[in-house]
Formats: sequence, structure tokens, C-alpha cells
Amino acid sequence: MEKKKYYISTAIAYTSGKPHIGNTYEIVLADAIATSAGAVLGTSTTTTFVESSAGVAEGGRTGLSSIVTGLLFLVAIFLSPIFIAIPGFATAPALLFVGFLMISAVVDIDFSDFTEAVPAYLALIFMPLTYSISEGIAAGVISYVVINLVCGKAKKITPLMYILALLFVAKFIFL
Repeated sequence: MEKKKYYISTAIAYTSGKPHIGNTYEIVLADAIATSAGAVLGTSTTTTFVESSAGVAEGGRTGLSSIVTGLLFLVAIFLSPIFIAIPGFATAPALLFVGFLMISAVVDIDFSDFTEAVPAYLALIFMPLTYSISEGIAAGVISYVVINLVCGKAKKITPLMYILALLFVAKFIFL
């Protein structure tokens, strides 16, 4: 079975110079656990993957950068009254940089396969139009399942994608 290509592994390969990373699954699993823990604590679930990819792209791969970041966040708790004085629009440059890192993965989309390209495009375009990364992901997941079903590629869709698509549709209907 061919290993899946995750963006974070692409960033690791880019910064390390190695074409293949052997423990991609473990890396993505650790990221998924962190995302789930963050969701329980009220953090947006869609940003942790992008942030960890951004960290890897800057050279952080051992975990030491995560520990340092965590310690700095503990210090930031005590400095939060000062940070509250910074206006929200001052974070725009950081958001633009994260957006740049996200858009760099577009070159890996197979635009000759419409069952891959159209959902990717819809996810990409829905994010700024709805002001929500999660709404863009929802559009991408729903369209991926529908387009692949219509094109007769049902075997390509994993059970998790069916479940996610149904949950996203239910969210749009009931919320």
C-alpha cells in the first residue's frame, strides 16, 4: 500500500532535504491528537495542522520547538493584559504568512483529475468567501464525496469521508 502524502511530511522533506520521511503516520497522528485535545479545550480545530506545518517549514522537527512555544505561551498568560492592547488588525501579517504556507500546497493538486481538482478549488474559494477555514473544508469534503459518487468512483471514497460529508450536511441543515 502506498503511503499517503501529507503536507506536513512535504514540509519536513523540504526542510530536511530527504525525499522520504519514514514516520509520517506517527507525525500526523500526533498532530491529530493535539488537534483533538485543543478542541476539547476550545481551540479551533482547523488551525493546528496549518500551524504545525508552518513550524516544520521553519525548521522545527524535534519537538523542542513545541516545548519552547508552550513555555512562551505560559509566560504570555501573565503578559496578556499588554497583548490585549494590540488591535486585532495587527495580526494580519501573520495571517497572510500562514495563508501563503497553505496556498503553497496547491501545486500538488492534480488538476487533470476533476474529482480531485474541483473539491480542492471549492475548499480554497469557500475559505475567504465564508471567512472560515472550517466552512471551506466542509465544502471540499461534501463536494469530494458527491463528485466522486456521480463520477462512479465510490470505491475511492473512504468510510470516514462519507461520515464527514453527512455530518457537514447535517451541520448546514440544522445549525
